[in-house]
Amino acid sequence: MSDTPTKAADSSVTYSQYLALDELLAAQKPRSDRHDELLFVIIHQTKELWLKQIIAEVKLAKSLIRAGDVEPAYKALARVSRIQTIMTLSWDVLATMTPADYLSFRGELGTSSGFQSHQFRELEYLLGLKDGAFLSFHAERPEILAELKDALAAPSLYDDALAQLPRHGLALPPEVLERDLSQPYVPSAAVEDAWLAVYRNTAKYWELYQLAEKLVDLDDALLTWRHKHVLTVERIIGRKRGTGGTEGVGYLQKTLERRCFPELWSLRTRL
Repeated sequence: MSDTPTKAADSSVTYSQYLALDELLAAQKPRSDRHDELLFVIIHQTKELWLKQIIAEVKLAKSLIRAGDVEPAYKALARVSRIQTIMTLSWDVLATMTPADYLSFRGELGTSSGFQSHQFRELEYLLGLKDGAFLSFHAERPEILAELKDALAAPSLYDDALAQLPRHGLALPPEVLERDLSQPYVPSAAVEDAWLAVYRNTAKYWELYQLAEKLVDLDDALLTWRHKHVLTVERIIGRKRGTGGTEGVGYLQKTLERRCFPELWSLRTRL
């Protein structure tokens, strides 16, 4: 039992006040009178809220792993995977909107696009998918741009995980541990060998093995989300270009080839 006294409940705080419901429910501002635009707005706003929580969990996991408290990080990573599942299922709700429904208000979006989501870009940077080219989409928002630059230059979740390998007697070369963290991660044979040793002796490296599997869960869930995104977009707009000028489905399909933790996938062939 903790000796810390429990703070008395504030009887003046209501449900709507605590959740700022007046502000939250006033944040949906469709630009047309088309019924389906409200759904489109709510789906995307909800995703941004979940991204906010995911980023908080990933940052917590990173700090714990960096401090050597690997096991407590499992909970945060597991929570991220569960949230990703909810985000993936939300595409099914959006898919109830037909092409005609979407085209009735698509013009109201202007050049706005999910491609411009700074939270999703920050998440990619936190997971190790580094690409400085995306910074240009946020030049008009100095504070956001600064946050993204910090995330780009900082160690990713995978960098923090890799730093734990030498602490367990699994050596990694300087070109892995001392690389330019702002550049895309390049798969390493030495890293694969180290993780392979973990998977071949799970009893000895149980902590690292469980961490690796939590990372694979996260990567798996992200790929599943991307795949469902591709299908939903193709179902609604086919192969049209995206509102932000991207290739649309063509670009999204390319993202399916990305892996945040590549050696954790490639080592399986060698087991």
